[in-house]
Amino acid sequence: MRPDLNETLARARADLRMGVPVVLTSGDRTVLVAAAETIAAARLTGMLALGDVDLTITGRRAETLKARAYDGDIARVAVPDGAALSWVHGIADPSEDLSKPMKGPLMTRRGGDAGLHRLSVTLCKGARLLPAALVVPVERGFAAAEGLVSIDAGAAAPFLEAVPVLRHVVSARVPLRAAEDARLHIYRPEDGSEEHYAIEIGRPDRAAPVLARLHSACFTGDLLGSLKCDCGPQLNAALMQMGAEGAGVLLYLQQEGRGIGLANKMRAYALQDQGFDTVEANHRLGFEDDERDFRLGAQILGSLGFEAVRLMTNNPAKLAMMADCGIAVAERVPLKVGETPFNARYLAVKAEKSGHLF
Repeated sequence: MRPDLNETLARARADLRMGVPVVLTSGDRTVLVAAAETIAAARLTGMLALGDVDLTITGRRAETLKARAYDGDIARVAVPDGAALSWVHGIADPSEDLSKPMKGPLMTRRGGDAGLHRLSVTLCKGARLLPAALVVPVERGFAAAEGLVSIDAGAAAPFLEAVPVLRHVVSARVPLRAAEDARLHIYRPEDGSEEHYAIEIGRPDRAAPVLARLHSACFTGDLLGSLKCDCGPQLNAALMQMGAEGAGVLLYLQQEGRGIGLANKMRAYALQDQGFDTVEANHRLGFEDDERDFRLGAQILGSLGFEAVRLMTNNPAKLAMMADCGIAVAERVPLKVGETPFNARYLAVKAEKSGHLF
């Protein structure tokens, strides 16, 4: 009845979202980890009483704060004695960077093994939180004494690097405006993360390249009709073209905001209102330009029996990832729709900095 490691990692991500710390171990090292975004003041005080606490941030966020990232992709910022929750939030969250620019001087640690700190940030990202974690050394029996989830870093590494295994749950006919002959397939990841969907139009020939699109979920664009992006028009145009041709498959992947989640996407929007472009906003939050994993799409296509696609995309990264995953791209089908005065700069930045083909 014991949870396996995949299930334990899912528990850890859920705990971090609720503000509950988790414990990470590696050899003779044990640390207590809490998400900077969700930790309560009382738990912060408790962590500070345990010893020297680090606030681990990504190299991108450290660059914004002018803090030295001795570990390259992350920086271990020493938390001052008696630091308040507002100090932690000020380092982790860029929303007040312009109104309160003086956050230093920040002392960052160097030397020693930063592997557990790096894992703490990975878990926060997986929980769709700000990529910032409080880390403090504890005794090995701490997790059992406090009833906390404990994870062995070495054992967890392969699970965190691998694409989650997707299990087909159910399929059913769903007539659409774009195509009455449509079926919806539901896929559930074994790692406890969000489900992904495949919308199959008609009965595509598995022996020929299928007209396909990898569409990342966009609550604001797909559901609300937001004019800040082109996602809604792309979704509808792709389905309409598949309906017109009588066959196709659209993969609806739950990777909101290029993989950072809806809350962080709204934080990025707020930064864009301050004058930063979409890539700069992601970097200030501590994320890379694009945090999505397109291997999920390749896995679904393979499970449906497709080996080649005519891919509807303006993003060359999708073409490369499909090829790397064994899905042949016979043709790139452009999808140029949805430009508005509200997203013209956004689209221009995607072309300039991310290589999108418009």
